[in-house]
Amino acid sequence: MTSAVPPLLAGPPWRDRGSARPVVVTGLECADPVTVEWGAGERAEWLGEPRPTYWAMDSWERAAGNFRDGPTTWHYQVELFLHGPEEIFRPLLADWRPDPRWDAAGVLRAAGARFEQDALPPLLHAARRRPDELGFLVLPFSSPDLAVAMAEALTRKTLRGLAQAWLARHPAAAARALVPAALQKPGTARRQAEKALLTLHDHGQSGAVRTAAAGYGEVAAAAIETLLGTDRAALLPARMPPVPAWAAAGSLPRVRTRGGGILPDDAIGALVQMLAISRLDDPYIGVETVAADLDPASLAEFAWSLFLLWDGSGGNSKDNWALDALGLLGDDETVRRLTPLILWWPGQGNHARAVTGVSVLAAIGSDVALLYLSRISRRATFKGLKSAATEKMDEVATGLGLTAEQLADRLVPDFGLGTDGGMTLDYGPRQFTVGFDEQLRPYVMGADGRHLKALPKPGSKDDAELAPAAHQAFTTLKKEVRTVATEQLRRLERAMMKRRRWTGAEFRRYFVEHPLLRHISRRLVWGVYDSSGVLAGAVRVAEDRSLATVADDETGLADDAVIGIAHPLELGGSLPDWVEVFADYEILQPFPQLGRQTFTPTADETAAGRLLRFEGVALSPDAAQGLEYRGWRLDRDRVVFELSGKPSVVVSLAGYAVQQVSLPGDLDAVTLSDVIRHLTEATK
Repeated sequence: MTSAVPPLLAGPPWRDRGSARPVVVTGLECADPVTVEWGAGERAEWLGEPRPTYWAMDSWERAAGNFRDGPTTWHYQVELFLHGPEEIFRPLLADWRPDPRWDAAGVLRAAGARFEQDALPPLLHAARRRPDELGFLVLPFSSPDLAVAMAEALTRKTLRGLAQAWLARHPAAAARALVPAALQKPGTARRQAEKALLTLHDHGQSGAVRTAAAGYGEVAAAAIETLLGTDRAALLPARMPPVPAWAAAGSLPRVRTRGGGILPDDAIGALVQMLAISRLDDPYIGVETVAADLDPASLAEFAWSLFLLWDGSGGNSKDNWALDALGLLGDDETVRRLTPLILWWPGQGNHARAVTGVSVLAAIGSDVALLYLSRISRRATFKGLKSAATEKMDEVATGLGLTAEQLADRLVPDFGLGTDGGMTLDYGPRQFTVGFDEQLRPYVMGADGRHLKALPKPGSKDDAELAPAAHQAFTTLKKEVRTVATEQLRRLERAMMKRRRWTGAEFRRYFVEHPLLRHISRRLVWGVYDSSGVLAGAVRVAEDRSLATVADDETGLADDAVIGIAHPLELGGSLPDWVEVFADYEILQPFPQLGRQTFTPTADETAAGRLLRFEGVALSPDAAQGLEYRGWRLDRDRVVFELSGKPSVVVSLAGYAVQQVSLPGDLDAVTLSDVIRHLTEATK
């Protein structure tokens, strides 16, 4: 059915390229100086960053000499460039290579606002080291080198938003800097510059591009005009890579069109060629175009077969595009097949491949893909893989305009449970019902409602098809729920400690009405908070999903109400009454809430702003890992508990001995209690 073949596969542009060569104009150079363009109030905001000070310098000139002789510590550098005289330290900025550490952003913002153009070298250094977290530091700045760097960033999915924001802020300067690169000899740098200029063109900045090109002469202007009028599908590498023998069309499964046709071998070959010139962060535009006309399931199977052929041939890194293809064409079944390999690869010396696999899951982007990505971020044995998955989850959440916690709310699977939160296992002549205990462990009940020790095996009187299928369904459910249950209990206890809040509408959607989490929601006391964040009341979720007060009166909850998991310190005098209610109804809790041990700092600790009781006490390696389990972050010689919108709690270590536990000045009693609780358990 040749007529059903998408046009780009029937006549791919590389077949008709002819002998025409791209116009190359040599000798062009952009000599624009570094400039800074601040948004409204932006510089004042950066200048307003807190400027930490660590010690007083007895001689700034001697300090500058120490910096030149180097190396110097981060704290020493902060002192010099945030507090030292500008006339002494401005000339040294070009040689400053700041450590892009976890607390660098605020310091570098303050330095950027203070020194403006001269601060670009250290800011660019930090942004290149940690582009996802610190790339924003260069947004106010413009220079020819920075324009070229942004053209490269535009080809990377993780940095595309940053590059687009920079181009939108500096269109004229970007165009002037990129025209010479777009007219150099064919290669990666030229393609990146061409793509950046086309991005400006597509976003209403054609005039800026044409004006910039005209500034380099008529030949350059004509060549750029040709570029702007070029079909995007005709923008190809200077040299098309050969298709490897293992990817021959005859070795691959058939791909169906949406109309039911089958692609012939030459069209399959063209599709493979498109994938061979694609990268996950920079796919050839034709892949998306032809995919719109092809059956998604057969495309996903095709991509998986291509990946297996590549892997079976030795997995040569120069053909990594076969792995990238899974992110461009894969589906939920691809996710289920790929995830075990991602977890296995680091142990086989294939860390880089595992990290690419994480990016593949993010590129697929379905709820199932993000769920499995979230699991990797929590379960991966190898720290590098776990970190890569966590960063990718944060990136996905940012792209969706959500926090990582909000994304996690949306990714809790329902496991096919009914609207009542249960599941019926049909053996034919007999049925069983699935329920969940306080740890989300599934159990079964007979027709009389009594709990059974285990689901009976199918017998001779049971239906020969229904019974084995039902038995297997329960076995699978137990296995799959086990990991999710651990993750959710940990997440919700952390939400109580960090005072996470939801709206009333979110509470109903993600807890009360969720088939799985409803079993947990009714085992907790939920606080309702006023506009200032103070507890105004508390409720529990009854068996019928209505809300009840401590007096067992039914109550309502507005969609815009603010609700969270109440901490015992917040419940105050009502705590004993809630304990009695839960005891009367025999409600077991998933983690310590009503019976949670609470702590307060001593008067000396309050005055010092430090938890003196832990200084000099040793943590075991297992205890440090336990803190990470509870939401702390291990960071070199410190353990950090990050708080939303506030300074962090920082435990400074010497080996595993606690040197100091620094507390933010406005730390609330709830968080402080649990910080002391965690550290008390970790130092036993």
